[in-house]
Amino acid sequence: PGLFMLLFIPPLLFADGWRIPKREFFALYQPILKLAFGLVLFTVIGLGYLIHWMIPEMPLTVAFALAAVISPTDAVAVSAITRNLGMPAHTMHVLEGESLLNDASGLVALKFAIAATLTGLFSWAKVTQEFLWIALGGLGVGAVAGWGFSYLRETVTRRLGDVAATQMVLLLVLLPFAAYLLGEEIGVSGILAAVAAGVATNFGDLNRADYISERMQTAGTWAMVESAFNGAIFLLLGLQLPSIIGVTLRDAGHDWWILVGYVAIISVALLVLRWIWLMLGVRSSLYKAHRAGKLVEKPDMWLNLATTLAGIRGAVTLAGALSVPLLLNNGQPFPARDMLIFLATGTILFTLVIGSIGLPLVLRRVPKV
Repeated sequence: PGLFMLLFIPPLLFADGWRIPKREFFALYQPILKLAFGLVLFTVIGLGYLIHWMIPEMPLTVAFALAAVISPTDAVAVSAITRNLGMPAHTMHVLEGESLLNDASGLVALKFAIAATLTGLFSWAKVTQEFLWIALGGLGVGAVAGWGFSYLRETVTRRLGDVAATQMVLLLVLLPFAAYLLGEEIGVSGILAAVAAGVATNFGDLNRADYISERMQTAGTWAMVESAFNGAIFLLLGLQLPSIIGVTLRDAGHDWWILVGYVAIISVALLVLRWIWLMLGVRSSLYKAHRAGKLVEKPDMWLNLATTLAGIRGAVTLAGALSVPLLLNNGQPFPARDMLIFLATGTILFTLVIGSIGLPLVLRRVPKV
Protein backbone atom coordinates (compact mmCIF):
# COMPACT_ATOMS: atom_id res chain seq x y z
CA PRO A 1 0.00 0.00 0.00
CA GLY A 2 2.81 2.46 0.76
CA LEU A 3 4.45 1.75 -2.59
CA PHE A 4 1.05 2.10 -4.28
CA MET A 5 0.63 5.57 -2.78
CA LEU A 6 4.12 6.59 -3.87
CA LEU A 7 3.74 5.31 -7.43
CA PHE A 8 0.27 6.58 -8.33
CA ILE A 9 -0.72 9.57 -6.21
CA PRO A 10 2.15 12.06 -6.90
CA PRO A 11 2.02 12.04 -10.73
CA LEU A 12 -1.78 12.24 -10.85
CA LEU A 13 -1.97 15.17 -8.41
CA PHE A 14 1.03 16.90 -10.01
CA ALA A 15 -0.69 16.66 -13.41
CA ASP A 16 -3.84 18.24 -11.93
CA GLY A 17 -1.81 21.14 -10.55
CA TRP A 18 0.19 21.55 -13.75
CA ARG A 19 -2.96 21.62 -15.89
CA ILE A 20 -5.15 23.91 -13.77
CA PRO A 21 -6.38 27.07 -15.59
CA LYS A 22 -4.76 29.87 -13.61
CA ARG A 23 -6.96 32.84 -14.53
CA GLU A 24 -10.22 31.00 -13.89
CA PHE A 25 -8.89 29.53 -10.64
CA PHE A 26 -8.02 32.92 -9.15
CA ALA A 27 -11.27 34.47 -10.40
CA LEU A 28 -13.36 31.80 -8.69
CA TYR A 29 -11.10 30.96 -5.75
CA GLN A 30 -13.73 31.51 -3.03
CA PRO A 31 -16.26 28.85 -4.11
CA ILE A 32 -13.42 26.52 -5.13
CA LEU A 33 -11.74 26.72 -1.72
CA LYS A 34 -15.04 26.31 0.12
CA LEU A 35 -15.78 23.16 -1.89
CA ALA A 36 -12.25 21.78 -1.79
CA PHE A 37 -11.59 22.24 1.93
CA GLY A 38 -14.88 23.10 3.67
CA LEU A 39 -16.90 20.39 1.95
CA VAL A 40 -14.21 17.77 2.57
CA LEU A 41 -14.17 18.54 6.30
CA PHE A 42 -18.00 18.61 6.37
CA THR A 43 -18.10 15.25 4.54
CA VAL A 44 -15.46 13.55 6.66
CA ILE A 45 -17.12 14.51 9.94
CA GLY A 46 -20.77 14.09 8.93
CA LEU A 47 -20.36 10.93 6.86
CA GLY A 48 -17.80 9.44 9.27
CA TYR A 49 -20.23 9.53 12.20
CA LEU A 50 -23.05 8.23 9.98
CA ILE A 51 -20.95 5.27 8.80
CA HIS A 52 -19.85 4.41 12.35
CA TRP A 53 -23.47 4.60 13.56
CA MET A 54 -24.67 2.47 10.64
CA ILE A 55 -21.79 -0.06 10.83
CA PRO A 56 -20.82 -0.29 14.54
CA GLU A 57 -18.16 -2.95 13.85
CA MET A 58 -16.23 -0.36 11.83
CA PRO A 59 -14.19 1.78 14.30
CA LEU A 60 -14.81 5.53 14.19
CA THR A 61 -11.32 6.30 12.86
CA VAL A 62 -11.80 3.75 10.04
CA ALA A 63 -15.19 5.34 9.29
CA PHE A 64 -13.42 8.70 9.05
CA ALA A 65 -10.87 7.06 6.72
CA LEU A 66 -13.65 5.77 4.45
CA ALA A 67 -15.33 9.20 4.44
CA ALA A 68 -11.99 10.81 3.57
CA VAL A 69 -11.38 8.28 0.77
CA ILE A 70 -14.70 9.04 -0.94
CA SER A 71 -14.57 12.83 -0.43
CA PRO A 72 -12.43 13.68 -3.55
CA THR A 73 -14.36 14.21 -6.78
CA ASP A 74 -13.29 13.36 -10.33
CA ALA A 75 -13.67 16.28 -12.77
CA VAL A 76 -12.39 14.13 -15.65
CA ALA A 77 -15.41 11.82 -15.33
CA VAL A 78 -17.77 14.82 -15.13
CA SER A 79 -16.18 16.37 -18.23
CA ALA A 80 -16.52 13.11 -20.15
CA ILE A 81 -20.19 12.70 -19.19
CA THR A 82 -21.23 16.32 -19.81
CA ARG A 83 -19.33 16.84 -23.07
CA ASN A 84 -21.72 18.49 -25.55
CA LEU A 85 -24.50 18.52 -22.95
CA GLY A 86 -24.18 22.18 -22.02
CA MET A 87 -22.43 22.19 -18.65
CA PRO A 88 -21.73 25.93 -18.10
CA ALA A 89 -18.03 26.66 -18.66
CA HIS A 90 -17.47 28.62 -15.44
CA THR A 91 -19.21 25.95 -13.37
CA MET A 92 -16.90 23.41 -14.99
CA HIS A 93 -13.92 25.55 -13.95
CA VAL A 94 -15.20 25.48 -10.35
CA LEU A 95 -15.54 21.68 -10.51
CA GLU A 96 -12.03 21.31 -11.96
CA GLY A 97 -10.51 23.54 -9.28
CA GLU A 98 -12.43 21.68 -6.57
CA SER A 99 -11.25 18.32 -7.93
CA LEU A 100 -7.62 19.43 -7.90
CA LEU A 101 -7.61 20.64 -4.30
CA ASN A 102 -10.01 18.15 -2.72
CA ASP A 103 -7.85 15.29 -3.98
CA ALA A 104 -5.12 16.65 -1.74
CA SER A 105 -7.31 17.61 1.23
CA GLY A 106 -9.16 14.28 1.15
CA LEU A 107 -5.93 12.26 1.06
CA VAL A 108 -4.42 14.34 3.88
CA ALA A 109 -7.56 13.66 5.94
CA LEU A 110 -7.17 9.96 5.07
CA LYS A 111 -3.59 10.03 6.31
CA PHE A 112 -4.69 11.43 9.67
CA ALA A 113 -7.49 8.88 10.00
CA ILE A 114 -5.10 6.01 9.24
CA ALA A 115 -2.54 7.37 11.71
CA ALA A 116 -5.25 7.56 14.40
CA THR A 117 -6.25 3.96 13.64
CA LEU A 118 -2.66 2.73 13.77
CA THR A 119 -1.81 4.49 17.04
CA GLY A 120 -5.22 4.37 18.72
CA LEU A 121 -4.90 8.06 19.62
CA PHE A 122 -7.21 10.82 18.36
CA SER A 123 -7.52 14.44 19.45
CA TRP A 124 -9.22 17.21 17.48
CA ALA A 125 -6.85 19.84 18.90
CA LYS A 126 -3.78 17.81 18.00
CA VAL A 127 -5.16 16.97 14.56
CA THR A 128 -5.83 20.65 13.82
CA GLN A 129 -2.34 21.69 14.91
CA GLU A 130 -0.63 18.92 12.96
CA PHE A 131 -2.80 19.55 9.91
CA LEU A 132 -1.72 23.18 9.70
CA TRP A 133 1.96 22.26 9.98
CA ILE A 134 1.74 19.36 7.56
CA ALA A 135 -0.40 21.24 5.02
CA LEU A 136 1.55 24.52 5.02
CA GLY A 137 4.87 22.68 5.11
CA GLY A 138 3.85 20.46 2.19
CA LEU A 139 2.75 23.43 0.13
CA GLY A 140 6.02 25.22 0.89
CA VAL A 141 8.20 22.23 -0.01
CA GLY A 142 6.30 21.68 -3.25
CA ALA A 143 6.46 25.34 -4.25
CA VAL A 144 10.23 25.44 -3.64
CA ALA A 145 10.74 22.20 -5.60
CA GLY A 146 8.60 23.46 -8.49
CA TRP A 147 10.23 26.89 -8.70
CA GLY A 148 13.68 25.36 -8.28
CA PHE A 149 13.09 22.96 -11.16
CA SER A 150 11.69 25.77 -13.31
CA TYR A 151 14.79 27.87 -12.67
CA LEU A 152 17.10 24.95 -13.45
CA ARG A 153 15.19 24.12 -16.63
CA GLU A 154 15.23 27.76 -17.75
CA THR A 155 18.99 27.94 -17.21
CA VAL A 156 19.67 24.74 -19.15
CA THR A 157 17.38 25.47 -22.09
CA ARG A 158 18.61 29.05 -22.37
CA ARG A 159 22.06 27.65 -23.08
CA LEU A 160 21.17 24.52 -25.07
CA GLY A 161 17.76 25.34 -26.55
CA ASP A 162 15.51 22.40 -27.44
CA VAL A 163 18.52 20.06 -27.64
CA ALA A 164 17.85 19.07 -24.02
CA ALA A 165 14.06 18.88 -24.43
CA THR A 166 13.81 15.11 -23.89
CA GLN A 167 15.97 15.22 -20.77
CA MET A 168 13.92 18.11 -19.33
CA VAL A 169 10.67 16.23 -19.95
CA LEU A 170 12.10 13.17 -18.19
CA LEU A 171 13.12 15.28 -15.18
CA LEU A 172 9.65 16.84 -15.16
CA VAL A 173 8.09 13.36 -14.95
CA LEU A 174 10.34 12.58 -11.97
CA LEU A 175 9.61 15.91 -10.23
CA PRO A 176 6.33 14.85 -8.51
CA PHE A 177 8.07 11.82 -6.98
CA ALA A 178 10.94 14.00 -5.79
CA ALA A 179 8.57 16.55 -4.24
CA TYR A 180 6.52 13.80 -2.58
CA LEU A 181 9.54 11.99 -1.13
CA LEU A 182 11.12 15.26 0.06
CA GLY A 183 7.92 16.28 1.82
CA GLU A 184 7.51 12.88 3.48
CA GLU A 185 11.17 12.87 4.55
CA ILE A 186 10.81 16.27 6.21
CA GLY A 187 7.59 15.20 7.91
CA VAL A 188 5.07 17.30 5.98
CA SER A 189 2.47 16.32 3.38
CA GLY A 190 4.05 14.78 0.31
CA ILE A 191 0.61 14.85 -1.31
CA LEU A 192 0.32 18.64 -1.05
CA ALA A 193 3.98 18.96 -2.04
CA ALA A 194 3.22 17.17 -5.33
CA VAL A 195 0.23 19.46 -5.97
CA ALA A 196 2.18 22.62 -5.15
CA ALA A 197 5.07 21.51 -7.36
CA GLY A 198 2.61 21.11 -10.25
CA VAL A 199 1.10 24.56 -9.71
CA ALA A 200 4.55 26.19 -9.39
CA THR A 201 5.75 24.47 -12.57
CA ASN A 202 2.58 25.66 -14.30
CA PHE A 203 3.52 29.25 -13.49
CA GLY A 204 7.09 28.60 -14.60
CA ASP A 205 5.77 27.50 -18.00
CA LEU A 206 4.40 31.00 -18.64
CA ASN A 207 7.87 32.11 -19.78
CA ARG A 208 8.48 29.13 -22.07
CA ALA A 209 6.42 30.01 -25.12
CA ASP A 210 9.48 29.78 -27.40
CA TYR A 211 10.40 26.17 -26.60
CA ILE A 212 7.90 24.51 -28.92
CA SER A 213 9.50 21.05 -29.08
CA GLU A 214 9.74 20.71 -25.31
CA ARG A 215 6.17 21.91 -24.76
CA MET A 216 4.80 19.42 -27.31
CA GLN A 217 6.80 16.56 -25.80
CA THR A 218 5.65 17.56 -22.31
CA ALA A 219 1.97 17.67 -23.25
CA GLY A 220 2.16 14.30 -25.03
CA THR A 221 4.12 12.65 -22.23
CA TRP A 222 1.74 13.78 -19.49
CA ALA A 223 -1.30 12.72 -21.49
CA MET A 224 0.23 9.25 -21.77
CA VAL A 225 1.28 9.16 -18.09
CA GLU A 226 -2.18 10.17 -16.85
CA SER A 227 -3.94 7.67 -19.10
CA ALA A 228 -1.57 4.85 -18.16
CA PHE A 229 -1.71 5.52 -14.41
CA ASN A 230 -5.49 5.92 -14.32
CA GLY A 231 -5.83 2.69 -16.30
CA ALA A 232 -3.34 0.88 -14.06
CA ILE A 233 -5.30 1.87 -10.93
CA PHE A 234 -8.50 0.35 -12.28
CA LEU A 235 -6.59 -2.68 -13.57
CA LEU A 236 -5.11 -3.34 -10.13
CA LEU A 237 -8.54 -2.87 -8.58
CA GLY A 238 -9.94 -5.42 -11.04
CA LEU A 239 -7.23 -7.90 -10.05
CA GLN A 240 -7.96 -7.47 -6.34
CA LEU A 241 -11.73 -7.01 -6.51
CA PRO A 242 -12.69 -10.72 -6.82
CA SER A 243 -10.87 -11.58 -3.59
CA ILE A 244 -12.11 -8.42 -1.84
CA ILE A 245 -15.71 -9.05 -2.89
CA GLY A 246 -15.36 -12.75 -2.12
CA VAL A 247 -14.10 -12.15 1.42
CA THR A 248 -16.62 -9.38 2.11
CA LEU A 249 -19.62 -11.28 0.78
CA ARG A 250 -18.50 -14.54 2.43
CA ASP A 251 -18.35 -12.77 5.78
CA ALA A 252 -21.77 -11.25 5.10
CA GLY A 253 -23.35 -14.59 4.14
CA HIS A 254 -27.02 -14.30 3.25
CA ASP A 255 -26.97 -10.66 4.35
CA TRP A 256 -25.03 -9.55 1.24
CA TRP A 257 -27.89 -7.24 0.31
CA ILE A 258 -27.15 -5.23 3.46
CA LEU A 259 -23.74 -4.31 2.01
CA VAL A 260 -25.43 -3.11 -1.17
CA GLY A 261 -27.75 -1.06 1.03
CA TYR A 262 -24.74 0.43 2.81
CA VAL A 263 -23.31 1.51 -0.56
CA ALA A 264 -26.61 3.13 -1.57
CA ILE A 265 -27.06 4.92 1.78
CA ILE A 266 -23.46 6.18 1.86
CA SER A 267 -23.65 7.40 -1.75
CA VAL A 268 -26.98 9.19 -1.24
CA ALA A 269 -25.71 10.74 2.02
CA LEU A 270 -22.60 11.89 0.16
CA LEU A 271 -24.71 13.71 -2.43
CA VAL A 272 -27.08 15.13 0.22
CA LEU A 273 -24.16 16.53 2.22
CA ARG A 274 -22.80 18.05 -1.00
CA TRP A 275 -26.16 19.66 -1.78
CA ILE A 276 -26.47 21.05 1.76
CA TRP A 277 -22.96 22.51 1.60
CA LEU A 278 -23.69 24.08 -1.80
CA MET A 279 -26.87 25.68 -0.45
CA LEU A 280 -25.49 26.85 2.89
CA GLY A 281 -21.73 27.25 2.46
CA VAL A 282 -21.05 28.11 -1.17
CA ARG A 283 -24.16 29.78 -2.57
CA SER A 284 -23.23 33.27 -1.31
CA SER A 285 -19.79 33.02 -2.96
CA LEU A 286 -21.36 31.91 -6.23
CA TYR A 287 -23.79 34.85 -6.18
CA LYS A 288 -20.93 37.21 -5.38
CA ALA A 289 -18.90 35.84 -8.30
CA HIS A 290 -21.95 36.18 -10.57
CA ARG A 291 -22.52 39.82 -9.61
CA ALA A 292 -18.83 40.55 -10.20
CA GLY A 293 -19.06 39.05 -13.71
CA LYS A 294 -16.70 36.18 -12.90
CA LEU A 295 -19.50 33.59 -13.08
CA VAL A 296 -21.72 34.10 -16.12
CA GLU A 297 -24.44 31.67 -15.09
CA LYS A 298 -26.69 32.71 -12.19
CA PRO A 299 -26.90 30.10 -9.42
CA ASP A 300 -30.35 28.52 -9.26
CA MET A 301 -31.96 25.26 -8.14
CA TRP A 302 -31.11 23.34 -11.33
CA LEU A 303 -27.52 24.52 -11.45
CA ASN A 304 -27.06 23.54 -7.78
CA LEU A 305 -28.56 20.12 -8.52
CA ALA A 306 -26.23 19.66 -11.52
CA THR A 307 -23.24 20.64 -9.37
CA THR A 308 -24.39 18.14 -6.73
CA LEU A 309 -24.70 15.28 -9.24
CA ALA A 310 -21.27 16.24 -10.60
CA GLY A 311 -19.76 14.91 -7.36
CA ILE A 312 -18.61 11.73 -9.10
CA ARG A 313 -15.79 9.73 -7.52
CA GLY A 314 -12.96 8.18 -9.52
CA ALA A 315 -9.32 7.14 -9.67
CA VAL A 316 -8.05 9.08 -6.63
CA THR A 317 -10.70 7.44 -4.44
CA LEU A 318 -9.52 4.04 -5.66
CA ALA A 319 -5.89 4.93 -5.09
CA GLY A 320 -6.63 6.13 -1.58
CA ALA A 321 -8.64 3.01 -0.70
CA LEU A 322 -5.96 0.65 -2.00
CA SER A 323 -3.26 2.57 -0.10
CA VAL A 324 -4.81 1.71 3.30
CA PRO A 325 -2.26 -0.40 5.25
CA LEU A 326 -2.70 -4.15 5.59
CA LEU A 327 -1.61 -4.31 9.24
CA LEU A 328 -1.72 -2.22 12.40
CA ASN A 329 1.44 -1.36 14.34
CA ASN A 330 0.90 -4.40 16.57
CA GLY A 331 0.75 -6.78 13.58
CA GLN A 332 -3.03 -7.22 13.68
CA PRO A 333 -5.01 -6.85 10.40
CA PHE A 334 -6.22 -3.33 9.68
CA PRO A 335 -9.86 -3.34 10.87
CA ALA A 336 -12.53 -3.57 8.14
CA ARG A 337 -10.02 -2.89 5.33
CA ASP A 338 -11.80 -5.13 2.81
CA MET A 339 -15.15 -3.57 3.65
CA LEU A 340 -13.64 -0.09 3.28
CA ILE A 341 -12.39 -0.92 -0.22
CA PHE A 342 -15.71 -2.61 -1.09
CA LEU A 343 -17.77 0.40 0.03
CA ALA A 344 -15.42 2.89 -1.69
CA THR A 345 -15.65 0.94 -4.95
CA GLY A 346 -19.42 0.71 -4.67
CA THR A 347 -19.65 4.46 -4.06
CA ILE A 348 -17.61 5.16 -7.21
CA LEU A 349 -19.94 2.98 -9.29
CA PHE A 350 -23.10 4.41 -7.67
CA THR A 351 -22.13 8.07 -8.17
CA LEU A 352 -20.97 7.32 -11.71
CA VAL A 353 -24.33 5.74 -12.63
CA ILE A 354 -26.36 8.47 -10.91
CA GLY A 355 -24.27 11.19 -12.59
CA SER A 356 -24.46 9.53 -16.01
CA ILE A 357 -28.26 9.33 -15.82
CA GLY A 358 -29.06 12.47 -13.83
CA LEU A 359 -26.69 15.08 -15.26
CA PRO A 360 -28.02 14.99 -18.84
CA LEU A 361 -31.59 15.30 -17.53
CA VAL A 362 -30.79 18.18 -15.17
CA LEU A 363 -28.59 20.09 -17.63
CA ARG A 364 -31.51 20.34 -20.03
CA ARG A 365 -33.27 22.53 -17.46
CA VAL A 366 -30.28 24.73 -16.62
CA PRO A 367 -30.92 28.18 -18.17
CA LYS A 368 -28.65 28.75 -21.16
CA VAL A 369 -26.66 31.99 -21.04
